[in-house]
Amino acid sequence: APCPQWPYCRKRCSYCSFNTYVVPAVNEAALRACLVREAQTLLHLSQVHSVTSVFFGGGTPSLASPCTVAAVLEAVAGATHLPAGAEVTLEANPSSTSTSRLAGFRAAGVNRVSIGVQSLDDTELRMLGREHTAAEARKAVEVARGLFPGRTSIDLLFGLPRQSQDAWAKRLEAALRLCDDHISLYQLTLEQGTALAGQVRGGALPAPSQDLLADMYQTARTVLVAASFRHYEVSNFARKGALSTHNLSYWQADQYIGVGPGAHGRFMLRGEGGCSREARVQTLEPVAWMQEVQKHGHGTRSRVVLSLLEQLEELLTLGLRTDEGITHERWGHFSPQLSLQAVFGEQGEARVLQQEGWLVLDSGGLRCTWAGLAVLDSLLPDLLRQLQRA
Repeated sequence: APCPQWPYCRKRCSYCSFNTYVVPAVNEAALRACLVREAQTLLHLSQVHSVTSVFFGGGTPSLASPCTVAAVLEAVAGATHLPAGAEVTLEANPSSTSTSRLAGFRAAGVNRVSIGVQSLDDTELRMLGREHTAAEARKAVEVARGLFPGRTSIDLLFGLPRQSQDAWAKRLEAALRLCDDHISLYQLTLEQGTALAGQVRGGALPAPSQDLLADMYQTARTVLVAASFRHYEVSNFARKGALSTHNLSYWQADQYIGVGPGAHGRFMLRGEGGCSREARVQTLEPVAWMQEVQKHGHGTRSRVVLSLLEQLEELLTLGLRTDEGITHERWGHFSPQLSLQAVFGEQGEARVLQQEGWLVLDSGGLRCTWAGLAVLDSLLPDLLRQLQRA
């Protein structure tokens, strides 16, 4: 699964700590050539036979021109097999999603869009530093649904300063009237160094209580499940089978190739005769990244061979985020010698968590109950300790 990154935005949102850049002008032709070259290089190194999905993330990839998206997809199809039905997602902001632009992305090969709505309230959008209004967000989603029916996702944030439980319930109802078949809900995190975190730390804005955040999450689950959505991952809900293939591949710890400034990847270097999985991070700053790609064919800043324990830790941490959890088959793919039952079925932390109703280990595999999914971060340290001992 290749994941090309477009690192630029028109402005930085007040809560954003991602590797994004706001510049007066972008040399898109040079960036395009480098995205193409790096994709070709890394796909050659990995020797993957076929890809299941491509995800254009950012930054704001909807600021790229459709010909850049088309060039990257052509590079992927030229370096490996890109099946006709592969999921090709583009993240988009409402302020850069006109009908003609989205139609251009569809013609380039995009077949799914994820729109960063974040809120359907203008006051909240201003606090978040978003460029768009609620009306523009609604219009963008309607346009996208016309072009990508059943394959338009929206992102919403909850736990905003001053946001009440009632206000959140209203946002959800508004989102349900607007949305297609996939919603991603993210609790706002106040990352150090962001403008919003500074306002909260300085006392200009209040931070919501942990109890309120838990209630908001519970409300979201109740409302969405009642509207026929499957809560298939901690932050993601889908109906009519519209799960994100690409995101599921992350949570199942499949291989993925990060292309572009600051992109992350996890894959085996079969092209170099390697049989171990590497974690790779590409150079963060776009101009430095381009210089490295032009010189070496890729801009990998760090590459670390993952031990079996590290791979199993990732599988545990990611797999338990899904409603299916970690199947015996998926675990056995990484750990043929040491089964899930052998690690987590014995006396220890996992047994206690099962008795307390947070966790299930059965013939299907290891997974969280709904109660466990809501507090997953607090369960993981115990489970990781038990894995390390085994």
